[in-house]
Order: sequence, then C-alpha cells, then structure tokens
Amino acid sequence: MMIESDRELSAMVQEIWDNDVNRLKPGEDYRISLQGKAGDSMGGNDDNENNDNDSSERGGLPLFTFVNETIFKKETFSAFISLLDNYESDTGEPEIVTPEEVAENHRFLDAIVQTPTMKIAHKYLVEKQLSPQDETEFKEQLYRIWFELYARRGSSRPDSSGFEHVFVGETRGRRTVIGFHNWIQLYLQEKLGHIDYKGYSVTANSPQPDENKHILALQFSWKDGIKPKGSIFIGVSPEFEFALYTLCFLTSPNERVKVQFSFYDVEIVCHHYNQKHIGTTYPVLLRYRKPQ
Repeated sequence: MMIESDRELSAMVQEIWDNDVNRLKPGEDYRISLQGKAGDSMGGNDDNENNDNDSSERGGLPLFTFVNETIFKKETFSAFISLLDNYESDTGEPEIVTPEEVAENHRFLDAIVQTPTMKIAHKYLVEKQLSPQDETEFKEQLYRIWFELYARRGSSRPDSSGFEHVFVGETRGRRTVIGFHNWIQLYLQEKLGHIDYKGYSVTANSPQPDENKHILALQFSWKDGIKPKGSIFIGVSPEFEFALYTLCFLTSPNERVKVQFSFYDVEIVCHHYNQKHIGTTYPVLLRYRKPQ
C-alpha cells in the first residue's frame, strides 16, 4: 500500500525510470565499496547551510571501485561532464558565464530533450499546462529553472544556480559543502583525489544501504569542506535526474513529495528559489522493497 505518496507523479517517475536506457547496472557497469557507517558526530541534514562542523573522522577507501567510463562517451553524459568545470564553488564568489559556457549549457539541453525520459516528462508537463509544447520554448524554460544565476543567502551578487548547487556542489566558508547530489561529479572528483569518502549514513527511518541500491546517503569531504550528510542517486543517467527533478519542481507546490517506483519509496526534496529556480533537490530513500 502506498502511503502519502503522489500516485500520479509516481506513475510518471516509474515511466521515466523504465525508459532510462542509459542507466548503469550496479555490479556490472560500476561497483562501489560502502565500507563503514559514517560517524554520528557529523550528523546533520542535507544542505544544512549553517553547519560549520569540521570532520574528525578518518577517511577510508574510495567509494567507487570501478566505473565503465565508456558510458561517458554517450552524448548526454559527455555534454553533462563538460558543464562541471564551469563554476566557482565558493558561494559569495560571483559567477562569470562565458559565451562558451552558455553554448555548453544549450548543447546539454539539446541532448537531453531528445532522450526518452525527457520526452515523457515534457509530454506530461504539456498536458498539465505547466510547460510549453514548443521544444525551443521548453528548453528556454529549463534554462531559466536550472541555469539562470541568482544570489544565495548572504550574497549580494549572482553566485549560484540550480545546476551548480545540485549537480556540481558548492562550498560555504571553506568548511561546509552544500548541494553536491550527483554521482558522476562525485566519481570524477574522487578519481582526481578531491573527495574523501567517510562512510554511508542511515537514520531510524531509512533502510540499510547496499551496493545494488541506486540511492545512497553518505558523508564525504571535498575541497577541505565537509558534507555531513548527502543523498544521491547512483548509476542513473543525467537525463533521468533532470526529468525527475524538473517534474517535481513544476508539479508540486510542496518542497517534499513522496513517490514510489521500481523497488523504491523515495522522498524527493525540492526547494524552490523565488518560485523561478531550483534551490536544491535530492532523493531520500524511505523504503526498499526487495524483488520477489
């Protein structure tokens, strides 16, 4: 029985999940090593922007032990990866967007709107009169939601965007990591030696993680800052996350929506910024239903 879940949205998420043809298979296309549970001393909520705790935990082995990087040659993956070096991570540092970076943003949107997941999401949003039917206008809407810059709390100049916060990650005061909810960025930064994985996180309400689940709560440090508790999808395609989060942003006035798909009961947190942009968004795994 589905409890307090958005049934209609769940059906849409199930459809985009079923059509995420570029999703990686755990144990085959990638392998992770969960190791131990992160120390409770670093407890905190996702995107707790006031948490200035330092980490006393000793880092362990990398989270990712293998990723089949041939997947990164696919159009949406390569277009996505080209965006990850376009931002200043420090909040308060104004972003300077070059014409080349604008072009890269458009190339990414051009690529994802052609995927099955985004076509399904677009069709649904048009039916709900939440998005324009014209593809060019739809991409303009996506650009506003994800790429238009705005000033985060405490900053007087545009220093952030939904894309930067969610997919790239930001730092505040050098000691705190905010955002950073994407597995590709995590893998690439870990490969460069910039990530220190400190273990997985569980709460009384969340199931025990394992290497085959596509959602993981974890703790890590990045650029000398700590992410006390982050939650990410693992192995999904960029277009799946973009479709899912855009659906939640445009369809739900609530900042937390529960959906059920595949074997997962998930709460999608989606904070709106001035009702125009995504402030943050990420998944929280509530329950895992084992395959029969």
